[in-house]
Amino acid sequence: MLLFVGLGNPGRAYAGNRHNIGFMAIDAIARRHGFPSPRARFQGLVSEGNIAGERVMLLQPQTYMNESGRAVGEAARFHKIGLDDIIVLHDELDLAPAKCRIKIGGGVAGHNGLRSITAHVGNDYKRLRLGIGHPGDKALVHSYVLNDFAKSEEPWVEALCAAIADNADLLIKGDDAGLQNRLHLALEAKGFGAVKRVGEK
Repeated sequence: MLLFVGLGNPGRAYAGNRHNIGFMAIDAIARRHGFPSPRARFQGLVSEGNIAGERVMLLQPQTYMNESGRAVGEAARFHKIGLDDIIVLHDELDLAPAKCRIKIGGGVAGHNGLRSITAHVGNDYKRLRLGIGHPGDKALVHSYVLNDFAKSEEPWVEALCAAIADNADLLIKGDDAGLQNRLHLALEAKGFGAVKRVGEK
């Protein structure tokens, strides 16, 4: 079994936040691949289904971002899922909006959700980094990630999440380069090849 973890904060107040793009991507995967409605388990919302012939668990921790690792640790221990089979989808300040990169391990770059997961299960899990851009000033980061995507951003967010869902089989197969290329082409085809962050000229 593979474990796909989307990071975000629970509750309607946070649903549209930039910090919640991981939740949004998981929702898109669930819809695209016909997963059942999630249920409360492992301190998160969980749904299980099949993608490209592989059993996949979708997990959205409900512990708030800073404690995401508690849910991931519980699910991984219960199902004996190793780090090689954990893929975390999360917002990435250091990537331009709509850009995606995949990496295994490495630093957490100040991301409290990643820091918590690393503390609970170790560091060498795969991360699908979903670019949201940087506000340009470190002092603005907290309010930036906890604010909703602007109306002007919603089209690329929806397009990116849809492209991830459409190409989730490449995540299953471990074709990281192929996935990054497909996502780039899908966003470019919809005119989101050079998205600017809000307020950027």
